[in-house]
Amino acid sequence: MYRFMLSARWIGFAIFVIVLAALCTRLGFWQMHKLELRLDRNDIITQHFSTDPVDIDTAMPPGSAVDKTNEWTRVSATGTYDVDQQLTVKFTTRDGAPGVDVVTPLVLPSGDALLVDRGWMETQNTVKRPKVPAPPTGEVTVEGWLRQNNGAGGAAVRPSEGQIRAISSDALGQVMPYDLVDGYVNLQAEKPAPATALAAEPKPELGQGPHFFYALQWWFFALLATVGYFWFARAEAKERRNPTRLDGFADQPGKKPRQSNFPTPA
Repeated sequence: MYRFMLSARWIGFAIFVIVLAALCTRLGFWQMHKLELRLDRNDIITQHFSTDPVDIDTAMPPGSAVDKTNEWTRVSATGTYDVDQQLTVKFTTRDGAPGVDVVTPLVLPSGDALLVDRGWMETQNTVKRPKVPAPPTGEVTVEGWLRQNNGAGGAAVRPSEGQIRAISSDALGQVMPYDLVDGYVNLQAEKPAPATALAAEPKPELGQGPHFFYALQWWFFALLATVGYFWFARAEAKERRNPTRLDGFADQPGKKPRQSNFPTPA
């Protein structure tokens, strides 16, 4: 009764279902892998946030880079802000409101500089650079956490009229008059305090995210495709065993056919 499944049509259907189920299963495991990465990231962040700030020279010795292991390290640094090299990161939002982040290099005693994201302010997203509050003058001590360079390139990290779309010490180090420490710092506190403070970067979300439920959804789709294949096969086998009669005749042997209400043609 199921020999029809050896036909070209049903073999093609089976191959499609196998590929679809395999793809959905793979996507489910991919989401679980993303969940593991997120949990590992949460552990690293929690560990860093539970320790005291480390001096930037200790956290970032010459030649070192910010990676997934030391990102979010709480650091402190003392230096002088260089307002002439200050930039704004345009097209940023907080709770749906448009605004900019303000990035100011902090020149260290060594002569190198550290990019400091001093915070966010609400403003209209326009091409023209907005006016932003000035940082403290003179020697300043800052505290914050290390962040990796943004992976964007090209015009996104190249300053234009004092604005950028993403922060990269690699790109900005080519246009600024000093060497830059790798990455940048999200400012959380500074002494002395500025006359007008910007909104500090909020702590990162440490939840699990939707990855687990996305994985369940993909695996459900894989199961649905497999079950659907056998359901359609069973339905066709049943139809072949008891074909639907279009002429009104009964399927049971020996039973008289129903009389037609239409006249018999001459």
